Amino acid sequence: MNSTLRKAFENEMNLARKDYMTARYDECFRHLERAHILGQSYTIPHTKSHWWMLKVGFKKGDFREIAGQATRILASIIFSRIWVPLGNTGGANVSPIKPMKIPQDLQAHLDQK
Repeated sequence: MNSTLRKAFENEMNLARKDYMTARYDECFRHLERAHILGQSYTIPHTKSHWWMLKVGFKKGDFREIAGQATRILASIIFSRIWVPLGNTGGANVSPIKPMKIPQDLQAHLDQK
């Protein structure tokens, strides 16, 4: 992960942490989805985004999210460097194999890979 992409990923994670600490879980999750898009091709950032999504699932009592993230954490460890569905936001509300349109501002960071 180059420094520009890492900085963008860490920015989204920092924003997510701030929202998590103030119990703004929907906003937190939105930043985690953006972090997921940026980090999904790298095992540690990919797994980190799913770990935090799992934490949000627990805070919200969202059993679908908890189950979805538990399986996605394992998949992120195995598949991050092999294959990922580009643009996928990583939440349990979307298929884990569905490619999705990447927001333009995030695409600019990914283009610098």
